Amino acid sequence: MNLLHIDSAITGENSVTHQIGAAIVEAARRASPGLNVIHRDLAADPIPHLDGGIMGKLRGGQGEANDPDVLLNTVLIEELLAADIVVIGAPMYNFSVPSQLKAWIDRVAVPGKTFRYTENGPQGLAGGKKVFVASARGGIYSEGPAAAADFQEPFLRQIFSFFGIEDVTFIRAEGVAYGPEHFKAALEAAIAEAHGTLPLAA
Repeated sequence: MNLLHIDSAITGENSVTHQIGAAIVEAARRASPGLNVIHRDLAADPIPHLDGGIMGKLRGGQGEANDPDVLLNTVLIEELLAADIVVIGAPMYNFSVPSQLKAWIDRVAVPGKTFRYTENGPQGLAGGKKVFVASARGGIYSEGPAAAADFQEPFLRQIFSFFGIEDVTFIRAEGVAYGPEHFKAALEAAIAEAHGTLPLAA
């Protein structure tokens, strides 16, 4: 079984999503002792954002197979397609996701690889996976008046659905900016939920 672990918080190992994501991976390792884990920290090792030159190489047939941008994209897509479980560390930045995570998404969203267009509309090509999203929010966005400002969770659900992945679970630590006590309680609850979500599969 393969697990792809993506971190995107710019605050490193002490970030809330890093800790929640690590707890999910730890639980997955316990459930599947032979689990193969690939970890990418998009803040420590950034993926170049998609631009016109890279787009031309990837989708216009201008890039050689050994071109660094083409090679990186091939690896990123292969990692996603090979994964049985995907763990995404996705803090809410300005009501959405970090640009580092968006860069990864833009590089794996390639027609003919993770989705395709048909006469009946788009079809995902990366289905059959379980996705866990470790989410952190300074305020409360899962309910109440601020819920309309949540462009993080709907975006991630949509992009994974577009890839054909419908089994997506969010584990949230909310209100982490409300003070030390609330921070501690929210983080502990999210980590406990992460541990209790598994085992994933036999």
